[in-house]
Amino acid sequence: MKKRKSSPVNFTPHKRLASEPHDENENEDEEGESRRCTQEQSVGEVPSDAGIVESITLKNFMCHSFLGPITFGSNINFVVGRNGSGKSAILTALIVSLGGNAQATSRGSSLKSFVKEGESSADVSITLHNQGKDAYKPELYGPSIIIDLRLTHDGVRTYKLKSQSGQIISSKKEELASILDNFNIQVNNPVSVLTQEMSKYFLHSKGEADKYKFFMKATQLEQMREDFVHIKATKHMTEDKVAQHGEYLKELKQKYMEREDRYKNLSSTDEMRTKLEELQKQMAWALVMEMEKELEPMKEKLQANQQSTQKYDDKVNEWKNKVKEAEMQSKQIQEQLEGVTQQAQELEPKCAELKAEAQRHDSLLKSSEVAVHRCQVNLRDLEKDKAQLSSKINDLRLSINQATGSARQAKAESMQRIQCHLEDLNHRMSTLDQQIGQYQHARTSANEEHGKLRQEYDTLKGSMEARSRSLRMMEGSRSNQLRRFGEHMPALLSAIQDAHKQGRFKHKPRGPLGYLFKLKDPQQALAIEVCLQSLLQTFTCDNYDDEKVLKGLMAKVLPSGRRPPIITSKFLPRVHDTRRRAVNHPDYPSVLQTLEIDDPVVANCLIDQRGIENILLIKNRAEACRVMMSGHPPPNCYQAFSKDGDQVFTNRCYAAEQTRANCLSGDVEEEIRHLQRELETQKAQAASLHQQMKRLDDDIKLNESLEKKAHAEIKNVKDKATKYRLELSDLQNLEEPQLEDLKPLEEDLQEIVAKISNKIRKCEEEKARTSELKENYEKAEQEYQRHKERINIIAEELDVVKEELIKVEQAVMKCKHNKKYYDDKRNSHLQSIQELEATLQNKEQEVQVSISKAREIWPERLEVERNARSLDTEISRLKVKITTQQEQEGDREEIIREYRDALAKYKNTAQQMKNLNLFIKSLDRVMNRRLKVFGDLRRFLSARCQYYFSSMLAQRGYTGTMNFDHKNETLTISVQPGKGSEHDWVNMRSLSGGERSFSTVCFVLSLWAITEAPFRCLDEFDVYMDMVNRRISMDMMLQVADGQRYRQFIFLTPQSMSSLPETDLLTILRLKDPQRGQENQEEDKS
Repeated sequence: MKKRKSSPVNFTPHKRLASEPHDENENEDEEGESRRCTQEQSVGEVPSDAGIVESITLKNFMCHSFLGPITFGSNINFVVGRNGSGKSAILTALIVSLGGNAQATSRGSSLKSFVKEGESSADVSITLHNQGKDAYKPELYGPSIIIDLRLTHDGVRTYKLKSQSGQIISSKKEELASILDNFNIQVNNPVSVLTQEMSKYFLHSKGEADKYKFFMKATQLEQMREDFVHIKATKHMTEDKVAQHGEYLKELKQKYMEREDRYKNLSSTDEMRTKLEELQKQMAWALVMEMEKELEPMKEKLQANQQSTQKYDDKVNEWKNKVKEAEMQSKQIQEQLEGVTQQAQELEPKCAELKAEAQRHDSLLKSSEVAVHRCQVNLRDLEKDKAQLSSKINDLRLSINQATGSARQAKAESMQRIQCHLEDLNHRMSTLDQQIGQYQHARTSANEEHGKLRQEYDTLKGSMEARSRSLRMMEGSRSNQLRRFGEHMPALLSAIQDAHKQGRFKHKPRGPLGYLFKLKDPQQALAIEVCLQSLLQTFTCDNYDDEKVLKGLMAKVLPSGRRPPIITSKFLPRVHDTRRRAVNHPDYPSVLQTLEIDDPVVANCLIDQRGIENILLIKNRAEACRVMMSGHPPPNCYQAFSKDGDQVFTNRCYAAEQTRANCLSGDVEEEIRHLQRELETQKAQAASLHQQMKRLDDDIKLNESLEKKAHAEIKNVKDKATKYRLELSDLQNLEEPQLEDLKPLEEDLQEIVAKISNKIRKCEEEKARTSELKENYEKAEQEYQRHKERINIIAEELDVVKEELIKVEQAVMKCKHNKKYYDDKRNSHLQSIQELEATLQNKEQEVQVSISKAREIWPERLEVERNARSLDTEISRLKVKITTQQEQEGDREEIIREYRDALAKYKNTAQQMKNLNLFIKSLDRVMNRRLKVFGDLRRFLSARCQYYFSSMLAQRGYTGTMNFDHKNETLTISVQPGKGSEHDWVNMRSLSGGERSFSTVCFVLSLWAITEAPFRCLDEFDVYMDMVNRRISMDMMLQVADGQRYRQFIFLTPQSMSSLPETDLLTILRLKDPQRGQENQEEDKS
């Protein structure tokens, strides 16, 4: 980035001397130094005024509620005003807003001290010029950058960086740092911003080391030196790291040499590996051939299933037509229905007990039939084994007659004995697998039956709890009918009455609604209760305030859980006029006509919420269906209820789940007796279900135990089979297989014959037991049927029309059931076809995958005569030999991998060591060159500073010198006012106040000449000068400013500066005089 140039003779150093890069490459470093020297020595470039302050505004900052906006000129600015007018506040705000800390302002120890007393936060807004070649992101911010600062009374500082249009671009402090770095703004540098305290410090400072530090800080040489120290420390750390890695490299080399010796001494097993690879090729193609053979029966089964699909389609269509016919017949018949007689209700519990007993005998019968089936399966397996063993004995007998030689015969006997043991073990495993399958099937069936019983038991328990609650409410309603609507309902109504007396309600709530009307026809109690449902327990309020009070009472009186609903609606003194929209049938009443309601509020609530004027009550269900579903329902009627609670619409009807009325029943004692009988019946059913579940639990535990034993036995059998296979493999490898001995086979045949006899005897016993259980089941079923016939005889006394309707409905249900059955069968059949197709497809894919894997092992198809089992045995034996040899020598792949890893690790570490050494050497060269440049730059800046200092002193006739002692880091300034010899030069501490101030100004101006910044700020620079020195200093600063028109100068002074003419380059900003109290506060702050 190009830098501003004050004049052709001024030396302009690089903007950020503190950020010199630490180049590792010597050539790059030389090129960078060359470029910087070129920039420093170039003259005549176009200057830029980017970064100057355009305006500043303060709010609740220090002692000022609002100050600004103060607009600065682009070159020379004088901010004049009395003490307390805000000069120091402007400078402090400028420092804090541009990233400076509180200590740099000399006005406070922390940021929260700048917030005006009594306010929560302070705001400062600064606008920076953003035009020219040094502009920062002009396409984003525009020609100006607005920096908004907010300070809270907690000392938190937040920024908002905006474009000229006011759009927020960023709120991150890193973005502000980038802007300040781009403009080279350094508010903590006293050369850029010289506060009154810093000026006083220089005037009264007697330390030569302090002046030297001031010079180093102003020229940023101090920052550069600190960077050199950091680089040197980094170099020492790198050297220590290299020393540590040297020892580590020796260890790595030793490990690498050890791994190399093992790699060279590694013995080869190529011959066995070659044979193993050949066997693996044959094994891969043998597996392919076996999988291809498995596909044929699956394809035949799939074709047969696809051909039988039409049979299921015909059955489904047949029952579909029957369902349509039955439904048409059911719609044509609408007959009278009557409830079950009291005698039938008394017989039902006994019928349920007999049914449960019949189900128990049926369950035992099924278990026995399963045992018979299992015995028959085992018997068939034994017969099959007997036939196979007999055939094998005949074949072996013929082979033995043909064999000669005692040795061959002995070997054949051994192999025959081993083969016999293997076949016995395989047969035993097959038998155990079948037993495990049977145990699993029995356990699964028992679990399913147990789940069904558990579900039925839980449902029965829930029903028993509901009936127990109903029984308690009925028993409580003997003394108070309100208890039918809830156990705590009397207490709630008492609380409502007390609250009404206390005036907490505007209108007393009504409820429960079911308690506030009477039935004209008690036979319609169940229909009305099913119709109104939750409205029976509902309360109604006139307004929402009463609703809140009622909810509070319910929360106190009623337990947590479901509470009665509340309907809020305006209470009216008269019942709604429903004559035009109510149903009016000559034969059947509406719900509204059946109820006796004295309170119009209750009647209006039921009309609004349920529309009881539009609901008919028809005692006969068939008649209700005829009236509503004939195609011409009564006007203003959309539904009807029968006396049994059945709900009938114009296009459908629903049977009632509730069989008796609970809240509206008239005979309480009869309801209590009915509930007690139902509860006793359910308890008996629950006890029976519990016994059945316990019996199933015992069966499940027994099957699990037997299954575990079978699994353990299978494991032992597999271990023995593996041992026998290894022995057989060794015999086969020594010489071609020999024939087996006949004696063990004949003994096994006799054992199988004995097992068959025992199994036949067990099957006969099981069949006898099954016959006995079947007789018991038939007796129980006959008893149940006889009892059921008695109920049917009573049911036959019902109306013939009802009997026909029941038959038709049963026929409909049967047709639907059969249709669903065949639908399920068809879907199951189709699903089995899909599953078979998917299985076949998966098998074909597996075959293709197996072929692909086989081709990866060997690309050409091999016709293998041996089966996969024998190949696997030989491969296992060969792997055992290879493993044994590898255990003696070590794993080949592991040795090779360890050798390569050790070699790679050693080479990488050695290369890292080499790179670090090269880096250290390069860093030494760069540091030596940089230190030389640093010394040259320091001498050059010192000489320039001394030159400008002498030139500025000479403008008043003073002479002086600056003696830089870089070794001891001191700066001695000697000044001779007027004419005199060098022996008459005196130290600045011996000068008068005005002469010292003038000398300080000359020192600051000389530093201005050798440093770079977009703006300069001086606070009360002339406070200790007399009129002559003030005039001369002013002329000098104006002359410097006139020569640097693209820099901004801001001078704060209590002087009026009225003698200065206002020009385009000079701006005088006069602040208003402060109020008396504010002036005192400002002095206290200072």
